[in-house]
Amino acid sequence: MTAYLHGFIPEEQQRLMDQAGVLGSLIYPRIDFSGCKKLLEVGSGVGAQTEVLLRLFPDLEITCVDYSQSQIERAKQNLAFAGDRVSFACQDATKLDLDEKFDSVFICWALEHIPDAYKVLQTIKPYLLPKAKLWFTEVFNSSFYFNPPLPALTKFYAAYNEFQRSLGGNPDIGANLGNLLFQAGYEEIELFHEGFHLDQRQPEDLLKITRYWQELMKSAASGMIEADLITKADTSAMENDLDRIAKDENAVFFYHFVQVSASV
Repeated sequence: MTAYLHGFIPEEQQRLMDQAGVLGSLIYPRIDFSGCKKLLEVGSGVGAQTEVLLRLFPDLEITCVDYSQSQIERAKQNLAFAGDRVSFACQDATKLDLDEKFDSVFICWALEHIPDAYKVLQTIKPYLLPKAKLWFTEVFNSSFYFNPPLPALTKFYAAYNEFQRSLGGNPDIGANLGNLLFQAGYEEIELFHEGFHLDQRQPEDLLKITRYWQELMKSAASGMIEADLITKADTSAMENDLDRIAKDENAVFFYHFVQVSASV
């Protein structure tokens, strides 16, 4: 299992909760677990997405798997309202050892951090019931485009993706999911694209997303500084560039992630 790009400090744990709120309207319109009873969430982290799923699908019981005990402990606090609808397993997703089978799987912003995502797809299969529903949401960082051209943001973003790769992750895993699922023997694979294409027609949305992007980038900054990829000054310059995008009359902010549905 790779080191985690964003770290486990309380501020980052709160960012994950905030992220679920900012991106929820983009992630969940297609996702359908109606009729499902037992869901496996791999890489559940602090339970940010779990909370959304519990509210959207009141019949679901969810088993949360994460390899970080500190994330599990925070998730238990965040999901205390759900009672016995949620259970937790602190395990490596490439070496699962579970006691039951599931009719659904949800993985969101997790495979990007795992060096062998294909192995995860293989490892979960024995725990799935026939015709289980699977939904994945993952990054495609090469899709990022912005205007005006800004050197500090360009430099920071390149370093951010380099840092993730150095940790064993894949910042473009979303683009590869179709092939990975096909090679792992899954069926009914469908790919969808979602994200932002913002300009000054939507100034409030543009400002909200550029501020969200600042926090996302800063979440990796301490590790990037330790790895000598950036300096503190580079972080400040990146933030200033994102502020400039939000104010520029010709601003464009474009990013697409990938969603995939599949079954067994």
